[in-house]
Formats: sequence, structure tokens, C-alpha cells
Amino acid sequence: MIAWLAPGSPFPDVESALEIPNGLLAASEHVDVERLLVAYARGIFPWYSEGDPVLWWCPNPRMVLPTAEFRVSRSLRKTLRALVHDERRVLRLDSNFEGVMRACAAPRAGQDGTWISEEMIAAYGELARRDLAHSIELWEAGRLVGGAYGVSLGRMFFGESMFSAVRDASKIALATLVAILLREGVPVIDCQQKTPHLASLGAREVGRSEFCARLAQTVVQEPVDWQAYRGVRLNPILDMRFSDVV
Repeated sequence: MIAWLAPGSPFPDVESALEIPNGLLAASEHVDVERLLVAYARGIFPWYSEGDPVLWWCPNPRMVLPTAEFRVSRSLRKTLRALVHDERRVLRLDSNFEGVMRACAAPRAGQDGTWISEEMIAAYGELARRDLAHSIELWEAGRLVGGAYGVSLGRMFFGESMFSAVRDASKIALATLVAILLREGVPVIDCQQKTPHLASLGAREVGRSEFCARLAQTVVQEPVDWQAYRGVRLNPILDMRFSDVV
């Protein structure tokens, strides 16, 4: 059994989350901005199918990407270096947050439906207006061809989803995000759940208690100055060294 959250009711302790399915903690009828802020600050995130109740999760272990351990292949490194001076492909922050979310929600091969509902787009859009959610976008000849988005609280970034319309676009967006976070002293991106793709980029699992203890310290720190990166071409930020894929 899991808790049903009425409006205004608190989340249960994350240690009460189910083992199977891993991390299922609670359910509610709706998702809204205030509930999201409370959830993220405690290491809880929503994930559910459109038309179903909102399901809230805090898995154990937790997949995280230490920014200093982000790894790229030789071919991707070559792509990133070429992008530094590429005038046709431009990296930007927050110029079309909703567009990135909708592209991430679009049907993909081998997937039935999406968890990024209209309600989620509205709620995260409000977080973006409050400077608490951000998108990294790759534009090619004026067309949005890749991106990633997530939530930023204090010195913690919670990755949500990525998309690619051209080769390596989501990896390029992630590399740009990592470059910003390294500059800003943000040590970790929360990746939520394990995937081979994320593991190949340097992500690894940590225990829930360790994750939540670190989270409690980082979310209360001074937030990233995202305004410093908004409205400018971010390509030059890729002129840095990332770890090699082993």
C-alpha cells in the first residue's frame, strides 16, 4: 500500500517507499508547482502515464551523474570542439522551454505514450517562469533539433528528459549543461533511475540515504545564476576538457 495525497497533505518518509516497484512512495490526483518544489527538495519526483493518478517516486539506489565524472567518446569530443566556432548550430538556454518539453514528450520508437502530460508541461512551465527549471537547446539553421531540461534548486540539478532530432543532439545539450554546472560548482545531476546510456556517460548509483543527505545540504545553498547564461550563444562553453570514455 502507498499513501494517497490529498491537497495539502505531506509526503510520507521516503524510507517507506516500496521495494517493488522500486521507490514508489505515494499517489495524488494532480501535480502542481508547490507539490513539485516540496518533492524535489526531498528527493521525490513524479512519473506516471497520462490519464493515471500521479505517482511519486524515490528509488533506492539512485542514479546520479557527478559533473566532474562526465565522460565523452572521442567522436563526441570532436563534435563538441567543432561546435565551439560553429555559427550554424547554436546552443542556448531557456529560449524555448516548452518546446523542449513537447519534443521530449513526442512519441519514440518502442514506447507507448508519454509521461509528460499537459498538466506536467503546465507545472514545469511555471517552474521555468520562476527560474527553477531550465532547458538547454541545440538550434540548427533556426530549428530546434535537440535539448534537455530539468529542475534547479540551490546547487542541485535534477535532470528530467532529453531529445534528439539529429545525431548526438541530446548528448551535446547534456555536455553544455555539465559545462555550466562545473563552472557554477554544482557537483551532481540527479538522473533518477539507471539506464545503460547514462552509465556510459559517467552516471552511477548511490544509496537513497546518501543521496538524500547530500540533497539536504545542496538545495539550501545559493542558487545558480542562470541569468548569466540566458540570451547568449553558449557554444564557447564547450571549449573545456571532459573525461574520456574508458
